[in-house]
Amino acid sequence: MTDEKFLPFIEHLAELRKRLIIIIIGVVIGMGVAWNVSDDILGFIEKPITGHTYLTGLKQRVYQEMRERYPAIYARFDLEKEAAAVVKDRKLNYSAPLEPFFIQCKIALIAGFILALPLVFHQVWMFVAPGLTARERRLTVPFVLTATFSFCLGAAFFLTIIWPVIINFSLSYETAGLQSWFNLSAYVNFCLRLILIFGLIFELPILTIVLSRFGLVTGRRLAAWRKYAVLASAIIAAFHADLITMIVVMIPLYAMYEVSIWVAYLFGRRKRAGRAAGAEG
Repeated sequence: MTDEKFLPFIEHLAELRKRLIIIIIGVVIGMGVAWNVSDDILGFIEKPITGHTYLTGLKQRVYQEMRERYPAIYARFDLEKEAAAVVKDRKLNYSAPLEPFFIQCKIALIAGFILALPLVFHQVWMFVAPGLTARERRLTVPFVLTATFSFCLGAAFFLTIIWPVIINFSLSYETAGLQSWFNLSAYVNFCLRLILIFGLIFELPILTIVLSRFGLVTGRRLAAWRKYAVLASAIIAAFHADLITMIVVMIPLYAMYEVSIWVAYLFGRRKRAGRAAGAEG
């Protein structure tokens, strides 16, 4: 009896190993492709320290509106000094041998992983497919495309919207006696870690759909867990050092939880409707 229970476990491990090997091969191939554009990716990551982001133009427009509509407030807070501030030409710095090479490897690895996402999600789906119904197995393509799009959307949202805010906040501490001196490894590692975090955050609704398929969660149950979701979001965000980073991680994380609640509700309705139709037939 024990052997009969043990054999399926071994088969699952063998299947998992097979899927992981395929994923690793796909990521390595993606890394090789991404290696050629890793310098361009680093240049994009560096943009916030050069001041060439959407925040620069936005602040100038806000200052102009404040000067025209609220001149007293503009003068009271000395916003003229802020508006006339010259954008500094900052550079990243490294202090260890081969540090730029290893950073290029990390960038290529993360970019290769993102390029291989369709393969990664396909292998994940194939691993859980034996537990799905025949109708659910036909959802392979929608799952792969939606999961890939969601991850890329989260990564793009972070890089274009959140990352400039974080760096701009950090640079706001500069004074005559306190200047920024960003280390290459610390700067890039911080950015890559948050890219993965935001990509995974935007996967939460997709995970909810999968769990709903298995009947493990419902919209009502998720709604009842809202207070725990807020606490969990705060705990996850607390692993980041500064308050601003904590906030920009916590808000999207909890927002995706709210989206997941509606996803679960919609899926639940469809599931109940499907059962009712089956019962009538």
